[in-house]
This record gives sequence, C-alpha cells and structure tokens, in this order.
Amino acid sequence: MNIADGIKRTNTIVYCNRWDETVAFYRDDLGLEIAFQNTWLLEFRLTETSYLSIADQSRTTMSSAGGDGITLSFQVDDIEAVQRRLTRKGLSPTGILPGVMGADVVYIRDPEGTRLEFWCPSRP
Repeated sequence: MNIADGIKRTNTIVYCNRWDETVAFYRDDLGLEIAFQNTWLLEFRLTETSYLSIADQSRTTMSSAGGDGITLSFQVDDIEAVQRRLTRKGLSPTGILPGVMGADVVYIRDPEGTRLEFWCPSRP
C-alpha cells in the first residue's frame, strides 16, 4: 500500500513572524476563502481537499522558516489574469516567465518571504 492511498485532505502550514501582515496578504490581497480561524491560525481553502494555513509562530512550538527553502506552487487557468491582479494589488509580481519546465510562471513573495509560484502549461 502506498501511503498516499489513504490521504483524504492536504494542508500546508506556514509559520510566521509577521503573522498579521501575512494573514492580510492571503486573505485580502489574494482573496483566499477562510475555512477556519482562531487567535493564532487561519486555514484557507484552496480546493475541496487542499488547504493552506498561516500560523503565528510566537504561539506555537514551531519556528518560521522566513521563506527559506519554501515555494508554494499553484496551477492556474489564466496566468495573464493572475499577473494583472497581483500587479493591480501593488504586490510586484515578476513578469510572466515563459517556458519554465514547460510552464509560463509568475513569482511573488508573501510578507514572510515565502515564494509563491503561479503557473499554467506553456502555450505553443
């Protein structure tokens, strides 16, 4: 049996020093839907079975990685629309980088320093 056979739901947790700013980034700037929240953690629904949580590291036993070694990667339908939305929000995304491992990609960093990658398959 493969361990993945029993997985029903995924949740990535990013521990943050800059919790308030990072929560505002995902909630307000990216417009992600809050599925759960308490005083030190917000869980955002990405899909029916995939979630992203932002935790205040000062209230947990885990420390922030400060964005080091982490990329959150999201496949999207319309990379141009994502790049325009991020730019309109004043978030300074990269331009669309064509042909990165067969995809067109836009990068941005959250207030904690975590790199976000938005991509769609490259068009011929």
